[in-house]
Amino acid sequence: MVDAQLGLRAGATPLAVRMRPRSLDEVAGQRHLLTPGSPLVSLASDKTGEQGSVSVILWGPPGTGKTTLAQAIARSSGRKFVELSAVNAGVKDVREVMEAAMSARDLYGVSTVLFLDEIHRFTKAQQDALLPGVENGWVILIAATTENPSFSVISPLLSRSLLLTLETLSDEDLAVLVDRAVTDPRGLDDRIALDEDARAAIIRLASGDARRALTALEAAALSATSTDDADKPVVTAEIVSLAVDRALLRYDRNGDEHYDVISAFIKSVRGSDVDASLHYLARMIEAGEDPRFIARRVMISAAEDIGIADPQALVIAVAAADAVQYVGMPEGRIPLAEAVVYLATAPKSNAAYMALDAAIADVRAGKIGRVPKHLRDAHYAGAKRLGHGKAYKYSHDSDLGVVQQQYLPDELLGTSYYTPTEHGNEREVRARLEKLRRIIRGE
Repeated sequence: MVDAQLGLRAGATPLAVRMRPRSLDEVAGQRHLLTPGSPLVSLASDKTGEQGSVSVILWGPPGTGKTTLAQAIARSSGRKFVELSAVNAGVKDVREVMEAAMSARDLYGVSTVLFLDEIHRFTKAQQDALLPGVENGWVILIAATTENPSFSVISPLLSRSLLLTLETLSDEDLAVLVDRAVTDPRGLDDRIALDEDARAAIIRLASGDARRALTALEAAALSATSTDDADKPVVTAEIVSLAVDRALLRYDRNGDEHYDVISAFIKSVRGSDVDASLHYLARMIEAGEDPRFIARRVMISAAEDIGIADPQALVIAVAAADAVQYVGMPEGRIPLAEAVVYLATAPKSNAAYMALDAAIADVRAGKIGRVPKHLRDAHYAGAKRLGHGKAYKYSHDSDLGVVQQQYLPDELLGTSYYTPTEHGNEREVRARLEKLRRIIRGE
């Protein structure tokens, strides 16, 4: 049996738990939080309590090391570690921890780290129960959340804590974790071989989530088999695919496939093929593409390919990008899908940005000219004497809200940059623009 060879059995501690770093030195990623003298390093190295008891709120995506950091700090500093989850803990549990922490401090001189996972699930009243312990230093609170603390954590608790933002792990960070898990005695203890394609597949499927990477590795290791020319089971890309029940997509976030798929996605939206647009969106999501990158491309598409034909498109694209930022993945795929469907089925026009490009081309070619005197700023000293602002016609004084007046420099009189299409909202804009230009130009 392969599991016997690996020393794994039903009910054994998961690999992701066994491989949790024992100190901050073993933590992969989050280097911006672990520089010498940083709050987390100070907490971990403060064995005497002389540096106080600063509480911390860790905000970041799943699998980025929030629990790991809390446990490493407690171990390194010799503090007592207590873990609660806001999913099943209540005010009674919090108060019991506070009482035990005061006793440990008074009787044994040991301070307590209270790690509270998913603090955003606590109600306001439950979060209020944490305040006395945090304010009086009975516990060092390390709270973790995947949601923006500005919206999910009460202000008094925020003001008494340091807010630290964790970043999604890079592929290099995940590679360190996977390689360590293969060889470390706490992990697979070198009992399996992991080929390069399988290693790359695990890293890609993990999408910056350490827990997901180690879970996939463990599942694949249990399915590995020995080959004729190998003395231990070999994990291949095909085994990884079967183990995680997900097809391995040919997709390199820094290579040709990355650019090919995003190009096909944008062109499908521009071409109004909603089904192809969703297909390429799904490929990027399943391949672990950064959802923020996808959201940025959606916003650009709304402005570039739809524009004034449907001004609501950009509003929806920006809202989807904000939603992805707030809720994260995998739920973030839902507002992305809504925006993509809206954009693909919306009327198309690139007239607005083409108009700007034409204006930029004229500016670069030297077609600039002086600002007409009646449009110049008339507020500074001597401006009136120079004729600035003289004869300017205030549009709101007209019943039409628009007046005949020269706005372009003399060198560009009669130039038209913006040419609306007959698509969607631009059909109405086109008719209105023709009337406006006739009035303004006195035609």
